[in-house]
Amino acid sequence: MKKKLFVVLALCSLVFIPATVVGFPSVYPTGTTIYKPDKCWNGFTIYPSAGHQGAILIDMNGNVVRHWKEILGEPVPNKILPGGYVMGSTGARGAGHQEFVDLVQVDWNGNIVWKFNKTELIKDPGKEPTWMARQHHDWQREGNPVGYYVPGMDPLVDRGKTLILAHKNVKRPKMTDKLLEDDRIIEVSWDGKILWEWLASDHFDEMGFSEGAKNTLYRFPGYRKSRGSGDWMHVNSMSYLGPNKWYDAGDERFHPDNIIIDGRSTNTMLIIEKKTGKIVWRVGPDYTATPALRKLGQIIGQHHCHMIPRGLPGAGNILVFDNGGWAGYDVPNPGSPYGTNAAKRDHSRVLEFNPITLKVVWQYTARTAGFMPRLDDYKFYSGYISGAQRLPNGNTLITEGADGRIIEVTPDHKIVWEYISPYYAGKNKNWNLVYRAYRVPYDWVPQLKRPVEKAVIPPDNSKLRVQQLVSP
Repeated sequence: MKKKLFVVLALCSLVFIPATVVGFPSVYPTGTTIYKPDKCWNGFTIYPSAGHQGAILIDMNGNVVRHWKEILGEPVPNKILPGGYVMGSTGARGAGHQEFVDLVQVDWNGNIVWKFNKTELIKDPGKEPTWMARQHHDWQREGNPVGYYVPGMDPLVDRGKTLILAHKNVKRPKMTDKLLEDDRIIEVSWDGKILWEWLASDHFDEMGFSEGAKNTLYRFPGYRKSRGSGDWMHVNSMSYLGPNKWYDAGDERFHPDNIIIDGRSTNTMLIIEKKTGKIVWRVGPDYTATPALRKLGQIIGQHHCHMIPRGLPGAGNILVFDNGGWAGYDVPNPGSPYGTNAAKRDHSRVLEFNPITLKVVWQYTARTAGFMPRLDDYKFYSGYISGAQRLPNGNTLITEGADGRIIEVTPDHKIVWEYISPYYAGKNKNWNLVYRAYRVPYDWVPQLKRPVEKAVIPPDNSKLRVQQLVSP
Protein backbone atom coordinates (compact mmCIF):
# COMPACT_ATOMS: atom_id res chain seq x y z
CA MET A 1 0.00 0.00 0.00
CA LYS A 2 2.82 2.39 0.92
CA LYS A 3 4.59 1.57 -2.34
CA LYS A 4 1.45 2.41 -4.37
CA LEU A 5 1.01 5.67 -2.46
CA PHE A 6 4.62 6.62 -3.19
CA VAL A 7 4.13 6.02 -6.93
CA VAL A 8 0.95 8.16 -6.97
CA LEU A 9 2.70 11.00 -5.15
CA ALA A 10 5.65 10.79 -7.51
CA LEU A 11 3.36 11.04 -10.55
CA CYS A 12 1.55 14.01 -8.99
CA SER A 13 4.87 15.76 -8.46
CA LEU A 14 5.58 15.41 -12.18
CA VAL A 15 2.23 16.95 -13.08
CA PHE A 16 2.83 20.01 -10.94
CA ILE A 17 6.51 20.51 -11.67
CA PRO A 18 7.01 24.12 -12.82
CA ALA A 19 8.24 24.66 -16.36
CA THR A 20 10.95 26.97 -15.06
CA VAL A 21 12.97 24.03 -13.74
CA VAL A 22 13.09 22.32 -17.13
CA GLY A 23 16.53 22.76 -18.70
CA PHE A 24 17.05 24.32 -22.12
CA PRO A 25 19.68 22.69 -24.37
CA SER A 26 23.07 24.41 -24.29
CA VAL A 27 24.02 23.03 -27.72
CA TYR A 28 21.64 23.44 -30.66
CA PRO A 29 21.84 24.51 -34.32
CA THR A 30 21.22 28.08 -35.50
CA GLY A 31 20.13 29.43 -38.87
CA THR A 32 17.51 27.67 -40.97
CA THR A 33 16.84 24.23 -39.49
CA ILE A 34 13.67 23.28 -41.44
CA TYR A 35 12.62 24.44 -44.90
CA LYS A 36 10.01 23.00 -47.26
CA PRO A 37 9.98 25.42 -50.20
CA ASP A 38 6.77 24.13 -51.77
CA LYS A 39 4.86 24.58 -48.50
CA CYS A 40 6.13 28.08 -47.64
CA TRP A 41 5.28 31.62 -48.65
CA ASN A 42 8.82 32.39 -49.78
CA GLY A 43 10.48 35.76 -49.41
CA PHE A 44 12.98 37.71 -47.34
CA THR A 45 12.68 37.95 -43.55
CA ILE A 46 13.83 40.94 -41.50
CA TYR A 47 14.40 41.03 -37.76
CA PRO A 48 16.32 43.09 -35.16
CA SER A 49 19.31 41.23 -33.73
CA ALA A 50 19.84 40.93 -29.97
CA GLY A 51 21.99 43.49 -28.22
CA HIS A 52 21.39 46.24 -30.81
CA GLN A 53 23.62 44.61 -33.42
CA GLY A 54 21.54 45.91 -36.29
CA ALA A 55 18.77 44.89 -38.67
CA ILE A 56 19.22 41.48 -40.30
CA LEU A 57 17.72 40.50 -43.65
CA ILE A 58 17.84 36.79 -44.51
CA ASP A 59 16.67 34.54 -47.31
CA MET A 60 14.72 31.34 -46.72
CA ASN A 61 17.94 29.35 -46.29
CA GLY A 62 19.08 31.66 -43.51
CA ASN A 63 21.77 33.43 -45.52
CA VAL A 64 22.29 37.03 -44.41
CA VAL A 65 21.71 39.07 -47.56
CA ARG A 66 21.99 42.48 -45.87
CA HIS A 67 23.00 43.65 -42.42
CA TRP A 68 22.29 47.27 -41.46
CA LYS A 69 24.60 47.54 -38.45
CA GLU A 70 23.80 51.22 -37.97
CA ILE A 71 20.03 50.67 -37.55
CA LEU A 72 18.88 49.52 -34.14
CA GLY A 73 15.89 47.48 -33.05
CA GLU A 74 14.86 45.54 -29.91
CA PRO A 75 12.50 46.46 -28.43
CA VAL A 76 11.26 47.92 -31.69
CA PRO A 77 10.69 46.02 -34.92
CA ASN A 78 12.81 46.71 -37.94
CA LYS A 79 10.54 46.87 -40.96
CA ILE A 80 11.41 46.81 -44.62
CA LEU A 81 9.52 48.88 -47.20
CA PRO A 82 9.19 48.41 -50.96
CA GLY A 83 12.41 49.39 -52.71
CA GLY A 84 14.72 47.99 -50.05
CA TYR A 85 14.17 50.80 -47.55
CA VAL A 86 14.44 49.91 -43.86
CA MET A 87 13.16 51.65 -40.74
CA GLY A 88 14.56 51.63 -37.23
CA SER A 89 16.54 53.96 -34.99
CA THR A 90 20.07 55.32 -34.73
CA GLY A 91 20.23 55.25 -30.93
CA ALA A 92 18.59 54.09 -27.70
CA ARG A 93 18.01 56.42 -24.76
CA GLY A 94 19.15 53.92 -22.12
CA ALA A 95 18.68 54.07 -18.33
CA GLY A 96 15.85 51.53 -18.47
CA HIS A 97 13.55 53.70 -20.57
CA GLN A 98 13.10 51.26 -23.47
CA GLU A 99 12.80 54.10 -25.95
CA PHE A 100 14.73 55.47 -28.91
CA VAL A 101 16.08 58.89 -29.76
CA ASP A 102 14.65 58.86 -33.29
CA LEU A 103 12.80 56.91 -35.95
CA VAL A 104 14.56 56.83 -39.31
CA GLN A 105 14.11 55.42 -42.79
CA VAL A 106 17.29 54.46 -44.62
CA ASP A 107 17.91 53.35 -48.17
CA TRP A 108 19.65 50.14 -49.21
CA ASN A 109 23.06 51.72 -48.60
CA GLY A 110 22.16 52.97 -45.12
CA ASN A 111 21.65 56.63 -46.02
CA ILE A 112 18.95 58.36 -43.97
CA VAL A 113 16.14 59.56 -46.24
CA TRP A 114 13.60 60.39 -43.50
CA LYS A 115 13.96 61.12 -39.80
CA PHE A 116 11.74 62.10 -36.91
CA ASN A 117 13.01 63.08 -33.46
CA LYS A 118 11.03 66.16 -32.44
CA THR A 119 8.66 64.73 -29.84
CA GLU A 120 10.36 66.20 -26.78
CA LEU A 121 13.57 67.97 -25.71
CA ILE A 122 15.11 65.65 -23.10
CA LYS A 123 17.68 66.60 -20.44
CA ASP A 124 19.05 63.41 -18.91
CA PRO A 125 21.53 63.61 -15.98
CA GLY A 126 25.06 64.28 -17.19
CA LYS A 127 23.98 64.83 -20.82
CA GLU A 128 23.23 67.80 -23.03
CA PRO A 129 19.56 68.51 -23.86
CA THR A 130 18.62 66.39 -26.88
CA TRP A 131 15.57 66.23 -29.09
CA MET A 132 14.14 62.73 -28.99
CA ALA A 133 11.26 60.84 -30.55
CA ARG A 134 10.91 58.78 -27.36
CA GLN A 135 9.64 56.14 -29.77
CA HIS A 136 9.19 52.57 -28.56
CA HIS A 137 7.87 49.18 -29.64
CA ASP A 138 5.94 50.04 -32.81
CA TRP A 139 5.18 52.39 -35.69
CA GLN A 140 3.19 52.30 -38.95
CA ARG A 141 3.67 54.09 -42.26
CA GLU A 142 0.65 55.31 -44.23
CA GLY A 143 -0.51 52.99 -46.99
CA ASN A 144 -0.34 49.83 -44.90
CA PRO A 145 -2.22 49.31 -41.63
CA VAL A 146 -0.02 46.68 -39.96
CA GLY A 147 3.59 46.98 -41.12
CA TYR A 148 3.79 43.69 -42.97
CA TYR A 149 3.01 42.63 -46.52
CA VAL A 150 -0.64 42.96 -47.56
CA PRO A 151 -1.61 42.60 -51.23
CA GLY A 152 -2.45 46.03 -52.65
CA MET A 153 -1.49 47.92 -49.47
CA ASP A 154 2.12 49.00 -49.88
CA PRO A 155 3.51 51.44 -47.30
CA LEU A 156 4.59 54.77 -48.75
CA VAL A 157 8.33 55.41 -49.06
CA ASP A 158 8.62 59.06 -50.14
CA ARG A 159 5.63 60.74 -48.51
CA GLY A 160 2.76 60.12 -46.11
CA LYS A 161 1.99 60.09 -42.42
CA THR A 162 3.64 57.88 -39.79
CA LEU A 163 1.91 56.58 -36.68
CA ILE A 164 4.39 56.41 -33.80
CA LEU A 165 4.16 54.85 -30.35
CA ALA A 166 6.06 57.04 -27.88
CA HIS A 167 6.33 57.99 -24.21
CA LYS A 168 5.39 61.10 -22.27
CA ASN A 169 5.92 61.74 -18.56
CA VAL A 170 2.74 62.79 -16.77
CA LYS A 171 1.35 63.17 -13.26
CA ARG A 172 -2.04 61.55 -12.60
CA PRO A 173 -2.81 61.89 -8.86
CA LYS A 174 -6.04 59.88 -9.19
CA MET A 175 -4.08 56.95 -10.63
CA THR A 176 -0.90 57.09 -8.53
CA ASP A 177 1.31 59.44 -6.55
CA LYS A 178 4.30 58.47 -8.75
CA LEU A 179 5.42 59.98 -12.03
CA LEU A 180 4.15 57.95 -15.00
CA GLU A 181 5.99 57.18 -18.20
CA ASP A 182 2.75 57.15 -20.15
CA ASP A 183 2.12 55.61 -23.54
CA ARG A 184 1.54 58.28 -26.16
CA ILE A 185 0.47 57.72 -29.77
CA ILE A 186 1.27 60.44 -32.28
CA GLU A 187 0.65 60.75 -36.00
CA VAL A 188 3.23 62.86 -37.79
CA SER A 189 3.42 64.30 -41.29
CA TRP A 190 6.29 63.60 -43.69
CA ASP A 191 7.86 66.93 -42.66
CA GLY A 192 7.65 66.07 -38.95
CA LYS A 193 4.56 67.97 -37.76
CA ILE A 194 2.49 66.25 -35.05
CA LEU A 195 -1.03 66.00 -36.48
CA TRP A 196 -2.78 63.90 -33.83
CA GLU A 197 -2.00 62.47 -30.41
CA TRP A 198 -3.49 60.21 -27.74
CA LEU A 199 -2.46 59.53 -24.14
CA ALA A 200 -3.34 56.26 -22.43
CA SER A 201 -3.80 57.73 -18.94
CA ASP A 202 -6.47 60.14 -20.23
CA HIS A 203 -8.67 57.07 -20.74
CA PHE A 204 -7.90 55.16 -17.55
CA ASP A 205 -11.57 55.14 -16.48
CA GLU A 206 -12.55 53.43 -19.77
CA MET A 207 -10.23 50.46 -19.24
CA GLY A 208 -12.35 48.35 -16.91
CA PHE A 209 -10.05 47.97 -13.91
CA SER A 210 -11.52 46.62 -10.66
CA GLU A 211 -11.10 48.57 -7.44
CA GLY A 212 -8.52 46.02 -6.29
CA ALA A 213 -6.52 46.45 -9.48
CA LYS A 214 -6.70 50.25 -9.19
CA ASN A 215 -5.43 50.04 -5.62
CA THR A 216 -2.45 47.89 -6.65
CA LEU A 217 -1.67 50.09 -9.65
CA TYR A 218 -1.74 53.18 -7.41
CA ARG A 219 1.02 51.69 -5.25
CA PHE A 220 3.03 49.85 -7.92
CA PRO A 221 2.56 51.39 -11.41
CA GLY A 222 5.54 49.65 -12.99
CA TYR A 223 7.91 52.11 -11.30
CA ARG A 224 11.67 51.81 -11.82
CA LYS A 225 14.15 53.87 -9.87
CA SER A 226 16.58 53.94 -12.82
CA ARG A 227 14.14 55.95 -14.93
CA GLY A 228 12.24 57.62 -12.09
CA SER A 229 8.83 56.79 -13.52
CA GLY A 230 6.21 54.08 -13.88
CA ASP A 231 5.64 52.29 -17.20
CA TRP A 232 2.17 51.36 -16.01
CA MET A 233 0.59 50.00 -19.21
CA HIS A 234 3.54 49.09 -21.44
CA VAL A 235 1.84 49.22 -24.83
CA ASN A 236 3.89 47.12 -27.26
CA SER A 237 1.80 47.05 -30.43
CA MET A 238 -0.17 49.65 -32.36
CA SER A 239 -1.72 49.58 -35.81
CA TYR A 240 -4.63 50.85 -37.86
CA LEU A 241 -7.58 48.54 -38.42
CA GLY A 242 -7.67 49.23 -42.13
CA PRO A 243 -10.62 48.35 -44.40
CA ASN A 244 -12.63 45.48 -42.92
CA LYS A 245 -15.92 43.62 -43.21
CA TRP A 246 -17.19 44.67 -39.77
CA TYR A 247 -17.20 48.36 -40.67
CA ASP A 248 -18.67 47.58 -44.09
CA ALA A 249 -21.54 45.87 -42.24
CA GLY A 250 -22.20 49.03 -40.23
CA ASP A 251 -20.21 48.56 -36.99
CA GLU A 252 -18.65 51.98 -36.38
CA ARG A 253 -16.24 50.57 -33.77
CA PHE A 254 -14.20 49.13 -36.60
CA HIS A 255 -13.69 52.27 -38.67
CA PRO A 256 -10.58 51.73 -40.85
CA ASP A 257 -8.86 54.75 -39.27
CA ASN A 258 -9.33 53.44 -35.73
CA ILE A 259 -6.28 52.14 -33.90
CA ILE A 260 -5.83 48.84 -32.07
CA ILE A 261 -3.27 48.54 -29.26
CA ASP A 262 -2.41 46.12 -26.49
CA GLY A 263 -1.10 46.75 -22.99
CA ARG A 264 1.36 44.12 -21.86
CA SER A 265 1.26 45.05 -18.18
CA THR A 266 -2.53 45.36 -18.06
CA ASN A 267 -3.53 42.24 -20.06
CA THR A 268 -5.75 44.41 -22.26
CA MET A 269 -6.43 44.90 -25.97
CA LEU A 270 -8.20 48.10 -27.02
CA ILE A 271 -9.54 49.83 -30.11
CA ILE A 272 -9.28 53.62 -30.05
CA GLU A 273 -11.74 55.70 -32.04
CA LYS A 274 -9.48 58.02 -34.02
CA LYS A 275 -12.07 60.78 -34.24
CA THR A 276 -12.75 61.10 -30.50
CA GLY A 277 -9.95 59.19 -28.76
CA LYS A 278 -12.48 57.07 -26.89
CA ILE A 279 -12.02 53.35 -26.32
CA VAL A 280 -14.77 51.66 -28.33
CA TRP A 281 -13.73 47.98 -28.04
CA ARG A 282 -11.90 46.22 -25.23
CA VAL A 283 -10.81 42.71 -24.28
CA GLY A 284 -9.52 42.33 -20.70
CA PRO A 285 -8.41 42.93 -18.04
CA ASP A 286 -11.18 40.74 -16.54
CA TYR A 287 -11.46 37.49 -18.51
CA THR A 288 -14.27 36.18 -16.30
CA ALA A 289 -16.73 39.01 -17.01
CA THR A 290 -18.75 37.17 -19.69
CA PRO A 291 -19.14 33.59 -20.94
CA ALA A 292 -17.39 34.57 -24.18
CA LEU A 293 -14.38 35.94 -22.29
CA ARG A 294 -14.19 32.85 -20.09
CA LYS A 295 -14.16 30.66 -23.18
CA LEU A 296 -11.48 32.81 -24.81
CA GLY A 297 -9.42 32.29 -21.67
CA GLN A 298 -7.01 34.48 -19.74
CA ILE A 299 -4.63 36.40 -21.97
CA ILE A 300 -1.38 37.41 -20.29
CA GLY A 301 1.36 39.85 -21.31
CA GLN A 302 0.33 39.67 -24.97
CA HIS A 303 2.21 41.15 -27.92
CA HIS A 304 1.47 42.22 -31.49
CA CYS A 305 -2.32 42.35 -31.27
CA HIS A 306 -3.72 43.46 -34.64
CA MET A 307 -6.56 42.93 -37.07
CA ILE A 308 -5.67 40.71 -40.03
CA PRO A 309 -5.95 43.03 -43.02
CA ARG A 310 -8.27 42.62 -45.96
CA GLY A 311 -6.69 40.53 -48.69
CA LEU A 312 -5.19 37.95 -46.33
CA PRO A 313 -6.76 34.70 -45.06
CA GLY A 314 -8.65 35.37 -41.83
CA ALA A 315 -9.23 39.02 -42.70
CA GLY A 316 -11.10 40.86 -39.95
CA ASN A 317 -10.07 38.50 -37.16
CA ILE A 318 -7.73 39.53 -34.36
CA LEU A 319 -4.29 37.89 -34.35
CA VAL A 320 -2.23 38.08 -31.15
CA PHE A 321 0.72 36.37 -29.49
CA ASP A 322 -0.62 35.52 -26.02
CA ASN A 323 2.68 35.22 -24.18
CA GLY A 324 1.67 33.88 -20.82
CA GLY A 325 4.46 34.66 -18.39
CA TRP A 326 3.47 37.32 -15.89
CA ALA A 327 1.35 40.48 -16.09
CA GLY A 328 -1.74 42.25 -14.76
CA TYR A 329 -2.89 44.13 -11.67
CA ASP A 330 -5.20 42.59 -9.06
CA VAL A 331 -5.63 42.14 -5.34
CA PRO A 332 -2.68 40.46 -3.57
CA ASN A 333 -2.77 36.67 -3.68
CA PRO A 334 -0.38 33.81 -2.82
CA GLY A 335 1.21 33.94 -6.28
CA SER A 336 1.43 37.73 -6.22
CA PRO A 337 1.89 39.12 -2.70
CA TYR A 338 1.76 42.74 -3.92
CA GLY A 339 -0.94 42.29 -6.56
CA THR A 340 1.44 43.03 -9.45
CA ASN A 341 1.96 40.48 -12.24
CA ALA A 342 -1.11 38.85 -10.76
CA ALA A 343 -1.76 36.48 -13.67
CA LYS A 344 0.85 33.85 -14.51
CA ARG A 345 1.15 31.00 -17.00
CA ASP A 346 4.21 29.08 -18.17
CA HIS A 347 3.26 28.67 -21.83
CA SER A 348 2.24 30.73 -24.85
CA ARG A 349 -0.53 30.71 -27.45
CA VAL A 350 -0.96 32.39 -30.80
CA LEU A 351 -4.67 33.21 -31.07
CA GLU A 352 -6.84 34.21 -34.00
CA PHE A 353 -10.32 35.17 -32.82
CA ASN A 354 -13.47 36.88 -34.01
CA PRO A 355 -13.63 40.42 -32.54
CA ILE A 356 -17.42 40.34 -32.24
CA THR A 357 -18.05 36.91 -30.69
CA LEU A 358 -14.52 36.41 -29.27
CA LYS A 359 -14.67 32.86 -30.60
CA VAL A 360 -11.22 31.36 -31.29
CA VAL A 361 -10.95 30.62 -35.01
CA TRP A 362 -7.40 29.24 -34.98
CA GLN A 363 -4.58 28.86 -32.50
CA TYR A 364 -1.03 27.56 -32.24
CA THR A 365 0.18 26.04 -28.99
CA ALA A 366 2.52 23.30 -27.83
CA ARG A 367 -0.46 20.93 -27.92
CA THR A 368 -1.40 21.74 -31.52
CA ALA A 369 2.29 21.27 -32.35
CA GLY A 370 1.99 17.69 -31.12
CA PHE A 371 3.52 17.86 -27.66
CA MET A 372 2.05 16.08 -24.66
CA PRO A 373 -0.98 17.94 -23.23
CA ARG A 374 -0.30 19.94 -20.07
CA LEU A 375 3.07 18.36 -19.22
CA ASP A 376 4.69 19.75 -22.38
CA ASP A 377 2.81 23.06 -22.68
CA TYR A 378 5.99 24.97 -21.83
CA LYS A 379 7.60 23.76 -25.07
CA PHE A 380 6.01 26.68 -26.90
CA TYR A 381 6.76 29.60 -24.62
CA SER A 382 8.08 33.12 -24.81
CA GLY A 383 7.20 35.13 -21.71
CA TYR A 384 8.07 38.43 -23.40
CA ILE A 385 8.43 40.07 -26.87
CA SER A 386 7.26 37.92 -29.89
CA GLY A 387 4.59 38.27 -32.60
CA ALA A 388 2.68 36.71 -35.47
CA GLN A 389 2.11 37.62 -39.14
CA ARG A 390 -0.55 36.15 -41.41
CA LEU A 391 0.93 35.23 -44.80
CA PRO A 392 -0.93 35.32 -48.14
CA ASN A 393 -0.98 31.52 -48.48
CA GLY A 394 -2.72 31.10 -45.12
CA ASN A 395 0.41 30.18 -43.19
CA THR A 396 1.44 32.15 -40.11
CA LEU A 397 4.93 33.47 -39.40
CA ILE A 398 5.46 33.24 -35.64
CA THR A 399 8.25 34.88 -33.66
CA GLU A 400 8.88 32.92 -30.46
CA GLY A 401 11.12 35.74 -29.41
CA ALA A 402 12.73 34.71 -26.13
CA ASP A 403 14.50 31.79 -27.82
CA GLY A 404 15.36 33.66 -31.02
CA ARG A 405 13.11 31.26 -32.91
CA ILE A 406 11.02 32.13 -35.98
CA ILE A 407 8.71 29.54 -37.53
CA GLU A 408 6.27 29.40 -40.42
CA VAL A 409 3.36 27.10 -39.68
CA THR A 410 0.49 25.88 -41.85
CA PRO A 411 -3.19 26.15 -40.86
CA ASP A 412 -2.97 22.54 -39.66
CA HIS A 413 -0.01 23.45 -37.41
CA LYS A 414 2.83 21.89 -39.40
CA ILE A 415 6.18 23.67 -39.24
CA VAL A 416 7.40 24.25 -42.80
CA TRP A 417 10.21 26.70 -41.96
CA GLU A 418 12.21 27.20 -38.79
CA TYR A 419 15.06 29.59 -38.09
CA ILE A 420 17.11 30.18 -34.94
CA SER A 421 18.93 33.50 -34.67
CA PRO A 422 22.72 33.13 -34.34
CA TYR A 423 23.07 36.68 -32.99
CA TYR A 424 23.68 36.79 -29.24
CA ALA A 425 23.53 39.93 -27.14
CA GLY A 426 27.25 40.00 -26.36
CA LYS A 427 30.10 38.34 -24.51
CA ASN A 428 28.86 36.12 -21.68
CA LYS A 429 25.24 36.93 -22.60
CA ASN A 430 23.51 33.73 -23.57
CA TRP A 431 20.42 35.22 -25.16
CA ASN A 432 19.59 35.55 -28.85
CA LEU A 433 16.15 37.10 -28.50
CA VAL A 434 14.23 38.36 -31.52
CA TYR A 435 11.68 41.10 -30.81
CA ARG A 436 9.56 40.57 -33.94
CA ALA A 437 10.21 39.30 -37.47
CA TYR A 438 8.49 40.12 -40.77
CA ARG A 439 8.38 38.30 -44.13
CA VAL A 440 8.21 40.38 -47.34
CA PRO A 441 8.07 39.39 -51.02
CA TYR A 442 11.30 39.16 -52.98
CA ASP A 443 10.32 42.01 -55.28
CA TRP A 444 10.29 44.46 -52.39
CA VAL A 445 14.09 44.22 -52.52
CA PRO A 446 15.04 44.97 -56.17
CA GLN A 447 18.71 45.22 -55.19
CA LEU A 448 18.84 41.41 -54.88
CA LYS A 449 18.17 38.56 -57.27
CA ARG A 450 15.66 35.96 -56.24
CA PRO A 451 17.76 33.44 -54.31
CA VAL A 452 17.96 29.74 -55.01
CA GLU A 453 15.62 27.93 -52.60
CA LYS A 454 17.11 24.73 -51.21
CA ALA A 455 15.11 22.43 -48.97
CA VAL A 456 16.47 21.90 -45.46
CA ILE A 457 15.63 18.50 -44.03
CA PRO A 458 16.62 18.23 -40.36
CA PRO A 459 18.34 15.12 -39.01
CA ASP A 460 16.59 12.62 -36.79
CA ASN A 461 17.16 14.03 -33.30
CA SER A 462 17.36 10.56 -31.80
CA LYS A 463 20.42 9.85 -33.97
CA LEU A 464 22.08 13.27 -33.95
CA ARG A 465 25.42 13.32 -32.14
CA VAL A 466 28.02 16.07 -31.70
CA GLN A 467 31.27 14.92 -33.26
CA GLN A 468 33.89 14.20 -30.62
CA LEU A 469 37.49 15.33 -30.94
CA VAL A 470 40.01 12.52 -30.62
CA SER A 471 43.08 13.27 -28.52
CA PRO A 472 46.41 12.88 -30.37
